Amino acid sequence: MPTERELMDERIRKMQDFRKLGINPYPYRFEPTSTAKQILEKYAALTEPSADVVTVAGRITSLRRMGKITFCHIRDPSDKLQLYFKDESLKDYDNLKLYDIGDWVGASGQVFKTKTGEVTVNVQKFEMLCKSIRPFPEKWHGLKDIEIRYRKRYLDLIMNPEARDTFRKRATIISTIRKVLDSRGFLEVETRVLQPVYGGAAAKPFKTHLNSLNQDVFLRIATELELKRLIVGGFDRVYEIGKNFRNEDIDRSHNPEFTAIELYQAYADFKDMMDLTEDLYVAACVAVNGTTKVTYQGHDIDFKKPWKTYTMVEAVKELGGVDAEALDDAGLLARVPKKDLLPPKPTRGMILTALFEQLVEEKLIQPTFITHHPAESTPLCKPCRDEKHKGMVERFEPFCAGMEIANAYSELNDPILQRKLLEEQTRGQTEWGDKVDEDFIEAIEYGMPPTGGLGIGIDRMIMLLTNSASIRDVLFFPFMKQ
Repeated sequence: MPTERELMDERIRKMQDFRKLGINPYPYRFEPTSTAKQILEKYAALTEPSADVVTVAGRITSLRRMGKITFCHIRDPSDKLQLYFKDESLKDYDNLKLYDIGDWVGASGQVFKTKTGEVTVNVQKFEMLCKSIRPFPEKWHGLKDIEIRYRKRYLDLIMNPEARDTFRKRATIISTIRKVLDSRGFLEVETRVLQPVYGGAAAKPFKTHLNSLNQDVFLRIATELELKRLIVGGFDRVYEIGKNFRNEDIDRSHNPEFTAIELYQAYADFKDMMDLTEDLYVAACVAVNGTTKVTYQGHDIDFKKPWKTYTMVEAVKELGGVDAEALDDAGLLARVPKKDLLPPKPTRGMILTALFEQLVEEKLIQPTFITHHPAESTPLCKPCRDEKHKGMVERFEPFCAGMEIANAYSELNDPILQRKLLEEQTRGQTEWGDKVDEDFIEAIEYGMPPTGGLGIGIDRMIMLLTNSASIRDVLFFPFMKQ
């Protein structure tokens, strides 16, 4: 069997043969008139050869030379199409010997159906659009090697139709979110990625240095504090879809850079955000699947409204088997399976959160809202207005398939309390940075109306709606160790 180097040398020789014939194997332009899908659909019922001349272009994915006739399949972004070449009708038929699987070809001809009923173009003219030098890996049809698929996404896209379909659905999901929000009067905005003070989440940032100003800056971990400034400025509904960066774990549901949407709506609270979360998921799911139902990793899931709702205390009791209201702090701590994941002196809220994460989270398969989180969970959220939930904040996280898929608050707009909470959080806790964002405090001192805020992890949404087991399956270029 020839080595890869030998195969490449042979292709280079063919490329040089094209040049000897006066043919540029890398021309500047070509103009197809039809896509493969358009041709397959238009001529699906064809019974006699058509007089129409179509012009198509694509990558050769199969090539069968049979003496004076040759069949090949090409693939363009829409579908796969068969081409038929016949020696007696093509003066440059012999040039086909210089073509290989992987080359890009343009062709014109009339459409007919073969004896097996396959819609095919009877080629009258053809030309090389790009001579490929490197052959595809052995057994390239249906490439399964995960390492190659993630590192060389271009091969994955060439070889696996399901990968292309996933990324088309990704685009549809994001455009659907935009359509829903735009139709409701939200303004799409862009905020800075390089921030002098990072915040908006409990996460470790990437730090870099701005040489021009001799100043350290951070890649944003969230867009929250920037977007709230815009609410202060008078926009009542804003959203941003973009990259966030967190210098943390890489696993099935985490990547150092990820796509999220954050949105803020004046005069709304976390209950309004629950409705909006459901609406966005339903619209996106229907757009790509035609229904609110999906199968995800063996689970049948339905995003139809309304979703199940528990407070965190209720979830820990009903699904985790621990009645927090009946236990003191010591008794509650004793029920935590993995105590080593807690800080040395955990608060009651930290213990409750650990119980939820360790006993409940993985059981939440159907879309489920978990509301009323301990106040320690965030300094950016309003305290619960109901005395029954004292010590909690008006926050929710929805879960599905054991994953947290969004986060939302009734946003704190009391600048005095906001400063106090941020100072408490940042004191000695490096994950919140070593200083308060003074400009943000100053902004809300000018007055921010009652506001509901929502953040949704786009990549996790796409995982769920496309039955993708890993976040790496829905990122064109996931981060990989060199």
